[in-house]
Amino acid sequence: MQSKIEKVLSMSLKPVAILLCEEVPAGAARFQEGKWGCVMMMFTAVATQGRWAAFDRSTYGCWGGGVGLGFGNAYETFPGGVECFVRFLSTGNAGWEHGRRVAATLPQGRGFAERFLEGERYIASPTLARAFVEQLPMREVPSRYVVFKPLADVEPERETPVTVVFPVNAHQLSALVVLANAGRPGNENVAIPFAASCQTIGILPMREADRPFPRAVVGHTDISARGYVRKTLGPQIVTFAAPWALFCEMEKLAADSFLSLPTWGVLAEPAEVRKTSAEGSW
Repeated sequence: MQSKIEKVLSMSLKPVAILLCEEVPAGAARFQEGKWGCVMMMFTAVATQGRWAAFDRSTYGCWGGGVGLGFGNAYETFPGGVECFVRFLSTGNAGWEHGRRVAATLPQGRGFAERFLEGERYIASPTLARAFVEQLPMREVPSRYVVFKPLADVEPERETPVTVVFPVNAHQLSALVVLANAGRPGNENVAIPFAASCQTIGILPMREADRPFPRAVVGHTDISARGYVRKTLGPQIVTFAAPWALFCEMEKLAADSFLSLPTWGVLAEPAEVRKTSAEGSW
């Protein structure tokens, strides 16, 4: 399907549709079973190259990805279990005997064993990290596969995405936040939670989709994931994930909105055009 929003935002990256499927689309990129990978690497391949990607309960790449895509509590399979994970996310596993024993069994290389011991320090304590894990809206998706494809490849007459994710720069994000609030009462129809990048395009907007008035979720503020895709997705990009119902609402509003006015047009112009225009106005 062709998106009015994508066109009017002059997007250089492709909006990505997330679908729940029972079959793997032909040619879809997959992680090898049991091998590590970041879900955002697959997302980037879809957004930049127009590829398709598919995941199941044995090919989700990493523990956070398993959680983020809706394959249950994959943190239970983290080395040492959830207790080691909450320390990994916070202050590290070096300070307790069980954590040190688990670290000794980890393969060396790529720095994971060191990070396991030192911790990522994204949360101040294991207690707070445990509370973070417990409040995540984990779920078991009712399908065998979760599939990413360009929104342009979606056939609405035979398939309905769960979520549409826009990879956007700051100006485009501003426009989407305004548009998401344009047809609703109140001014909190977009959320920006702390979570892994895959969770902000996966289970968090999935939870919103279950609500009468679903909000959009801004994401890809995950420092680790941003590092993995910094060269391919670029340093300026964040994600805006709209549950399908909200996306359809925004599409209807887009044509007769601020997006057709000069206020947005100035921001939509390439920087060099704005500079030339400004210089010529003196």
